Amino acid sequence: MVTDLPFLLQSMAWPLVLLLAWFLGERLHEAWQIPRVTSYVAVGLLASLINLPGLTNAVPGLPFLANVALSLVLFELGYRINLRWFRHNPWVLALGLVESVVTFAAVYLASGLFDLPTDTRLIIAALSVSASPAGIVRVANELRSAGQVTERVLHLCAINCLVSVLALKLVIGYWYLSTSGDLLQAAFGSIHVLATSVAVGALLGVAMPALLRSQRIQERDVTLVFALAVVLLTTMSYGLKLSPLLAALSFGIVARERRVHLTNAQRGFGTAGDLLTIFLFVYIAALLDWSEAGTGLVLGLVLIVVRTAAKVVCNVGAARLSGSTERKGLLTGLALTPMSAFAILLLEQSRLYGFGPAGQVLTVMAAMMLVQELLGPLVTQRSLMAAAETHVTKE
Repeated sequence: MVTDLPFLLQSMAWPLVLLLAWFLGERLHEAWQIPRVTSYVAVGLLASLINLPGLTNAVPGLPFLANVALSLVLFELGYRINLRWFRHNPWVLALGLVESVVTFAAVYLASGLFDLPTDTRLIIAALSVSASPAGIVRVANELRSAGQVTERVLHLCAINCLVSVLALKLVIGYWYLSTSGDLLQAAFGSIHVLATSVAVGALLGVAMPALLRSQRIQERDVTLVFALAVVLLTTMSYGLKLSPLLAALSFGIVARERRVHLTNAQRGFGTAGDLLTIFLFVYIAALLDWSEAGTGLVLGLVLIVVRTAAKVVCNVGAARLSGSTERKGLLTGLALTPMSAFAILLLEQSRLYGFGPAGQVLTVMAAMMLVQELLGPLVTQRSLMAAAETHVTKE
């Protein structure tokens, strides 16, 4: 029995940590309106600080489970994207693309103030383009937020994620080219992953609605079917070395266009989605190394300021052109502050697929990720509240 004690402690780590995260999330949200995901991150960071055994590396399959959790959120984000809005108001699409390019350029130039290799600067800039769909969607659902600012934040978040994946794949292709000199491998690795990920997600987005209509499945079962489809999509992406995040986002966008309706009661995929969200934020936070955060603190703070300024300036500058106001543009830019979960999983996927610099970049960005994970959801929450688009009632 004594020899089994370490294994028992490792086995109990995740259930206990998730239970603690849920408990603190509910208490702090009720007492001070702290976003629940912020509490989940805090528990994960604390577990990482004390190096709780079995939290990140003793249990196999944790990266896959984290990708399933984030893929569910990305499917939901994609499902809330209205492509017709881009046709009626192309300035929103243009704003998202310009803001992504400006953010990339600003972060790349700012990182040049520090002694970093060019590859590392390019990767940091590509990741900084993204906004965290997990943080933004969960906060919006928690507040039952709806309105112009909320819709812009969701649509711009989707654009940011797409451009971030594209930029990172191009950087990976550049890295392969510079290290091996194989132009074919570099081009194939980037273009193939991007195109095939989108194609697989879009194909499933066409096939699943057709299957649902042919089987006359009841509306309350639609959410379950789509959740299983996302798990299938993530598994396929792992097997084919594609991007499960990009595939899930494409799946949601196409499913929305095929006119399949999810029930409002199952927004966030119900109780299973809540459990996976707790796991996702605890796991992502536990991946960060506190010992590296102090060394890159100045770099992290500078990049946070530059990234936030780029998004705010672009949204304020294009507010009138895109049919909004400067105040709403300011709130939209601030609401895009979270970025950590999406960026960290992108790095983890790249590392698993053989991209050498990924581990080094996570170390360099540890301080930036830590601050963004803790404060990002809070900034999004306060921005949506200031926009007066929340619809939370006392139970």
